[in-house]
Amino acid sequence: MPSFKKEKKSATKTIPKKTPYGETAIQQNQLEKWPAPESTVPLEIRISYPEFTCLCPRSGYPDFATIHLRYRPSGFIVELKSFKLYLNSFRNRAISHEETAATLFRDLENLLKPEFLEIVADFNVRGNVKTVITLHSGMGKTPEKDRPL
Repeated sequence: MPSFKKEKKSATKTIPKKTPYGETAIQQNQLEKWPAPESTVPLEIRISYPEFTCLCPRSGYPDFATIHLRYRPSGFIVELKSFKLYLNSFRNRAISHEETAATLFRDLENLLKPEFLEIVADFNVRGNVKTVITLHSGMGKTPEKDRPL
């Protein structure tokens, strides 16, 4: 009896390798500022980014953190999409927790020149150690509020 073999057709196509649009957006991004809205009372802006990732410069393992930004604008505010893409650019970068916080602070301070700026880099527990780095400027202008760890 003759043997008939069915030709299998592939359900998948070979798609040419192309850089994903999100990766392209991150690579082309520049941190942007906008004019701050006029206000008769001091404006305070708080932004949290709970999906921050970078790489441990020693082990190469990923580190995860929530980044908290708090500032009082002095003429400019950060554009949120550019800020998100800027934070995403750290994803494959080998950088320490401390240098992460310092870089974020320095870049935002240079861009916005705010009256007050605070960065809190709240890293997830690694090796049973919790790290929270806080940097702030404008001493004496800090609102009298307790900030729990």
